[in-house]
Amino acid sequence: MGHATEAVGAEGSAGGGAPPLRVREFAVAVLRGQGQVTFLPSAAAGGVFCLALTVAGWEYGLYGLAGAAVGTATALLLGAGRDRAALGLDGFNACLTALGLAVVLGPRHLSTALFALAGCVVVTVLTAAVSNLLAPLGLPPLTLPFCLTASATALGAPGFQRVWHHGEGRAALPRPAAGTTALGPDDLARGFLSGFAEIFLMPQWYVGALLLLGLLVASRRAAAVACLGNAVGMATAWALGVPAAGIADGTAGYNAVLVALALCGVFLPARAATLAYAAVGAAVATAAGPAVAALLAPSGGPVFTWPFVLTTLVFLAAATSFPGLRTGQEPVTGQDPVTG
Repeated sequence: MGHATEAVGAEGSAGGGAPPLRVREFAVAVLRGQGQVTFLPSAAAGGVFCLALTVAGWEYGLYGLAGAAVGTATALLLGAGRDRAALGLDGFNACLTALGLAVVLGPRHLSTALFALAGCVVVTVLTAAVSNLLAPLGLPPLTLPFCLTASATALGAPGFQRVWHHGEGRAALPRPAAGTTALGPDDLARGFLSGFAEIFLMPQWYVGALLLLGLLVASRRAAAVACLGNAVGMATAWALGVPAAGIADGTAGYNAVLVALALCGVFLPARAATLAYAAVGAAVATAAGPAVAALLAPSGGPVFTWPFVLTTLVFLAAATSFPGLRTGQEPVTGQDPVTG
């Protein structure tokens, strides 16, 4: 998801006259694209993620897989690097875009499928644009292209009768939090697992359990960092007084999971200092969630992964001033950290 290898000129030797991916290589690249949603260039993890989405609903499994495939194919047709595509770097934003549009517009409409197809093409182009703009700063695009595409669609869709099928729009004034803050064991367990599911915009705890399994399949260390981020997010939300329902549904943890992964083992090396840095980032992203929700509520836009994107970009930009964060072990996923 938005890895350092997405900088300008990162196509390597794969552009121009490089031979196209074979069918099997393309299939592996598509699965890796799904794995890259959690920064893992792992076809095995992508396969488990695809299964998890299918358990949530066969439509979501199809949208996620098709989105990653369309994004990867679009990039290859436009001449993107073969090595880059093989790592799944052109699939994860498209995967999330297809899922986001399915969730916002309703998955069982032909108009949604066509809109999602177009959105996956657009987000692939937008990913390249954002990568080029951020590369001079040494920053990755993360899921910013997905957020921009999905948010624009969510805001504009009610204006198109052939696209919007929900009657009333989603716009609403933000309201103060209400409800009990007392957490029971069931709330904690469901919230922890649902935090992983919400990364893919799904609410079911059992989907989150499968997604956590996918993380474990690819990297136990990455899974441990993700669990820590989730726990920090939930603890921060509870300490700030988020109602128990807002923790049990997983929305308090998923941005924290992604921030923790990004700051400890992907863009910064995995070590004690970056683990602490990632924990602080996870707490900040959790606190930023309601702020983003309040800003988007009057226009009807979902939060998506905006808190993760904004927090991670700020913390990565700051990390260039802290040399102690940039030395140590190799990243969990074996990818180069951002250079500053």
